[in-house]
Amino acid sequence: MNEKNIYIVRCGEVALKGMNKPYFERVLLERVRGVLTSYENTESKWNDGLMIVKIPKEIDREDVIRRVSKVFGVASVSPAVEAEKDIEKIGEAAAEFMMELIEKEGIKTFKVKGKRADKTFPIQSPEIGRIVGAKILKTCKVLSVDVHNPDCELYVDVRREGTYIFRDKIKGFGGLPLGTNGKGLILMSGGIDSPVAAFMMAKRGMRIEAVHFHSYPYTSPRAQQKVEDLCATLAGYMGTIRMHVVNLLPIQEEIVKNCPEEETTLLVRRFMMRIAESIAVRKKDMMLITGEDLGQVASQTAEALVVTDSVVKMPVMRPLIAMDKVDIMDKAKEIGTYDISIQPYEDCCTVFLPKHPVTKPKLSKIEKSEEALDVEALVIAAVDSAEVIDITPR
Repeated sequence: MNEKNIYIVRCGEVALKGMNKPYFERVLLERVRGVLTSYENTESKWNDGLMIVKIPKEIDREDVIRRVSKVFGVASVSPAVEAEKDIEKIGEAAAEFMMELIEKEGIKTFKVKGKRADKTFPIQSPEIGRIVGAKILKTCKVLSVDVHNPDCELYVDVRREGTYIFRDKIKGFGGLPLGTNGKGLILMSGGIDSPVAAFMMAKRGMRIEAVHFHSYPYTSPRAQQKVEDLCATLAGYMGTIRMHVVNLLPIQEEIVKNCPEEETTLLVRRFMMRIAESIAVRKKDMMLITGEDLGQVASQTAEALVVTDSVVKMPVMRPLIAMDKVDIMDKAKEIGTYDISIQPYEDCCTVFLPKHPVTKPKLSKIEKSEEALDVEALVIAAVDSAEVIDITPR
């Protein structure tokens, strides 16, 4: 049998779920196994609140960590070695672990933290650390102990099914396993905000579908490709994303021809919400999701959002609503969407942009303007003409 590397996977909020914890653990285990399906001969199972993953040694360690740490619900990942539950064997394995670090990194100082998760083990946590540390000092004579600022903090975790020795705790995104909180439809533009909003809702366990609006030929095919690239990046975290592509130009032309110019942006936005809700109802999505940020642009003032929401009955989630733009940009960089979002391809929101958009709209006035439009027919035509694309990770 091939030798295997061991990875300890820790969950975040899943550990706090009380009676529902087995369900969340089962889903998280399925998600981790799912990102490792391209590898053969892997093992993943829970052990006293930790997930132990075993992968053949020939598989690149960095690739394994990258895949697992992107699974929502994973708090951290640690490459580890396993030892028998015998203090002598544990000390020998720890010393060998440290010898490798000396060769690779030239470390000089260390400290050991012992943990006795298995209370039947006869040696308590502080004593584990002391005994293992003494064995390391005896074997690795170039090392010394530094309890305050060591080059290496070594963890020894004694559990029922074995002992695990590790150093690094590589941070994951945390959150909840994908699929544990229903399904939502994100209004996906090519900007910075909506991909981050989708990511944040998926991190809370929600499956994501997308709807994208274009105004071809005023917007180019490259603008749509940009959105597909954004969804492909997000799919690396949440699996295949189904995107509904809607041509908004006929509606925009009717609004420009029949309604006050300063209301154009808001009227278009209300149509987007109607169309998105119609698609969401068909697809059994539970709510709409947008990347709106309070006060960022004219259509995102408090008054404008109230007017926008009035056309739909479905809940509208706005995970970015109170975030600073700089924080949103930082998150976009972290998840890999920022460089795509800033590519200079215009979306449908820049078409027929009014010089002086209304910022404090009155609902009665907006509804009066819409009387000049066959709202229902325009929405039905837009929904019926939508193109559906399934976007996979790239």
